[in-house]
Amino acid sequence: MRKLYLFLAFVGFVLPYYFFVSFLVTNGPDLPLLFDQLLANDISTFFAVDLIITAIVFWAFLYRESQRYEVRNWWTFILATLVVGPSFALPLFLYFRESRIEALTA
Repeated sequence: MRKLYLFLAFVGFVLPYYFFVSFLVTNGPDLPLLFDQLLANDISTFFAVDLIITAIVFWAFLYRESQRYEVRNWWTFILATLVVGPSFALPLFLYFRESRIEALTA
């Protein structure tokens, strides 16, 4: 599973940033336009709100599991969520958590 989690973290980093970089190339660093497009209609707002809720749920899970398996530097996964998103941070955390579980059971 660890290799799968690492692969999914890679995909979760590359794909979102592909679209973000495409936006930046087309529009430059125009934050008002970014938020206008992000919240342009009910469907895009649905995805934005769902993503925010997913991040918050992940942070609660992250906190608990980091304590349970003594995963150090848990705050880096919060940073990864803020810089990229849950699509990167969650599988990356699961990769490190699996590594820690293997170390504890060995």
